[in-house]
Amino acid sequence: MLLVLKTFMLAFSALLPVINPLGSALLFLAVVGEAAPHMFRHLARRVALSTVLFLLIIEVTGAALLAFFEISLPVVQLAGGFVLASMGWQLLNNKDNDKDVAASEAAMSDGEALKRKIFYPLTFPLTAGPGCIVVALALSAHASRHSTAENILAHFGIALAILGIGTSVWLCYAYAPTITRKIAPQTVQGILRVIAFVVLCIGVQISRNGLESMIKGFPK
Repeated sequence: MLLVLKTFMLAFSALLPVINPLGSALLFLAVVGEAAPHMFRHLARRVALSTVLFLLIIEVTGAALLAFFEISLPVVQLAGGFVLASMGWQLLNNKDNDKDVAASEAAMSDGEALKRKIFYPLTFPLTAGPGCIVVALALSAHASRHSTAENILAHFGIALAILGIGTSVWLCYAYAPTITRKIAPQTVQGILRVIAFVVLCIGVQISRNGLESMIKGFPK
């Protein structure tokens, strides 16, 4: 269970700032517009479920994709760690939120039009963008370096983290109008900066593990 908890914390900490439920809720609010409260709850539930399934599919099929393209796990760990660390660094130094720019271009839509947008663009790329794919593959590769039993436990921890992320997306999206009124933008930015530093450290650690595995695999 310690491995499950450790993997859960690693995956949750890595995925949370990339998905950024609070920040994405602002754009979600702009895209949905002045919809009824029940529409917000319906769309939030559907988008959260779609996000969970999307990330689980990537996490489960990640090993098969690596085998198809003949990419080793240490290489994915090294590259994925660099990408994750780069994202953390960009979040630490990000002054202009691209999502706020896109939010200003959002238009009003009726209920049926919004339902057709549940996967695209509300799930991908608004909630789970390309960065989430890279992170999910890196996490899958990082979990697959254990033995068979530990491998299953590690992937189970990642699945629990994805469910936790889906729950946070659901809550933030369902109550997006209330959240935007209750939380000051400066507070949100401060929380994101702290999480960004954690992501930077996690990315460096994943890259270190990949580099260590590559060095051990070199002929003596």
